[in-house]
Amino acid sequence: MALRWQTGRMVTLLLDQTQLEIVLSPIEQATTFHRGNLRIAREHITRVQLTDDAWTWLRGVRSPGTHIPAVLAAGTWRGAGTTDFVLIRRHRPGVVIDLEGDDDYQRLILTTRHGLALTQALRLEVTEQPADVTDIASTAPVPTQKPRRRPMPRPRPALNLGALGGESSQA
Repeated sequence: MALRWQTGRMVTLLLDQTQLEIVLSPIEQATTFHRGNLRIAREHITRVQLTDDAWTWLRGVRSPGTHIPAVLAAGTWRGAGTTDFVLIRRHRPGVVIDLEGDDDYQRLILTTRHGLALTQALRLEVTEQPADVTDIASTAPVPTQKPRRRPMPRPRPALNLGALGGESSQA
């Protein structure tokens, strides 16, 4: 079973047992100044975070790349000791993938609607053949949680006002 997903104007992500592949269209290759697809070994992926606005994660300056403020950021971004691969379109949900041990990048920042599927797929064992992340995640068992029981209030004993000196008996 091959795991592959592509949504209009979004990158295509492929995942197998050994790597995450970011498939770039010819236009994406031109705007990122990157020839071919980007391949990241799964062992280099240390953390995946979902974000509502990928622009907030942008750091450094493009080198090389394309930047149209609030519209497109694509390519390599270099900061103080960091190198990120960025493909952000408008203010859309995205995913931030932290890497450790990769020769080229420390972080990937991508706009995609399938960030949750990617995080779920990375936790699962997948086949040797590349497959779409949403297909992998859809085969995962859904975790169930036992409903929490609300504590039942216990009745309190009635107060005996006579024992507290509330009643006095005088003759």
